[in-house]
Amino acid sequence: MLDFSQFYELSVAERLKRIEASFEQNLELETADHMVENLVSILGLPLGVACHFVIDNQPVWVPMAIEEPSVIAAASHMAKLASVRGGFKTQVDPPIMMGQIQLLDAPDWDRAAQVISGHQLELLELANTYCQTLKARGGGCLSLRLKNLSSQMAVLEVLINCQDAMGANLINTVMEGLAPKIEELTGASAGFKILSNLSDQRLAKSRCEIPYAMLASDKTHDQGRYIAQRIIKGYEFACLDPYRACTHNKGVMNGIDAVVIATGNDWRAVEAGAHAYASQKPGGYGPLTHFELNDQDSCLAAFIELPLALGVVGGITQSHPTVRACLELMGTFGKSAQKLAGLIASVGLAQNLGAMRALAAEGIQKGHMALHHRKQI
Repeated sequence: MLDFSQFYELSVAERLKRIEASFEQNLELETADHMVENLVSILGLPLGVACHFVIDNQPVWVPMAIEEPSVIAAASHMAKLASVRGGFKTQVDPPIMMGQIQLLDAPDWDRAAQVISGHQLELLELANTYCQTLKARGGGCLSLRLKNLSSQMAVLEVLINCQDAMGANLINTVMEGLAPKIEELTGASAGFKILSNLSDQRLAKSRCEIPYAMLASDKTHDQGRYIAQRIIKGYEFACLDPYRACTHNKGVMNGIDAVVIATGNDWRAVEAGAHAYASQKPGGYGPLTHFELNDQDSCLAAFIELPLALGVVGGITQSHPTVRACLELMGTFGKSAQKLAGLIASVGLAQNLGAMRALAAEGIQKGHMALHHRKQI
């Protein structure tokens, strides 16, 4: 069992000893020079560890790279409250991503669709030749379809199981390799050939419950339920107003981005996918989280659902020593893209809960922002 007790009271050296990890070796200029163009220096971010997370019955240290105070404290605090009811329970889709080939000016779009449908197996076999290593690991191209966008434009969508990779470079390679054959079969001209960052085939869900009594500073049942009711009203505010929903989701992404960055993943892609997914809500752009009162068990029930395209192999996971150390710190959560997605969704939910609880009680400045003084974590 991991020892989360009084972690904030330790010195940096003592914290490193507690988590049995070393972050002393950092990114060197020579390595960084191969990663980006025109390198002049390396910009660092504070790297902290969130405590008290229990995810699918497994306690885990959570590395978070972020410059904003209160985020790690708030996430840790809400994880501690959630642990009373067993922590976070997750459900994560298989790591399926979409690649797209834009098609222009086909002589006959109906015939193009029929041809692609009739040659599906042949096209999938060809597509998989451009990702043979992935195919050998159990992934690869699964299906494809033609979708009409206008009288002059359609898109070929290809679904690919990326296994433990995020998949961007691999998908782009497959799309570029497949395009000439699609042009030959349909008579259309291939335009853009690239992945989609709206990975709604790759959703991560997490849920938790927090007893009413633990939501209030005085720990009284009635006051706790009152705070829970105010959280529900705040959630309804975000459902009805995109201006509030945007800030609501920013609170979610405070937690998510910090772990995404610490694990060497593409936080811009995650942000784009999350906000695009939020835009598909029935009433327009809405919150990524959901809250309900559970009076039977005297708990506030909290849920999150969002697309998370992540990888634990490829990219900088091999070249950046601190990223490797962060993945190793998380144990099994750092070895599986699906488990990492469940963890990161849980951190987003915890961080959003921290902000919502503060807003519902004493206000963001007195509550949420005061947590960076290391109280109650």
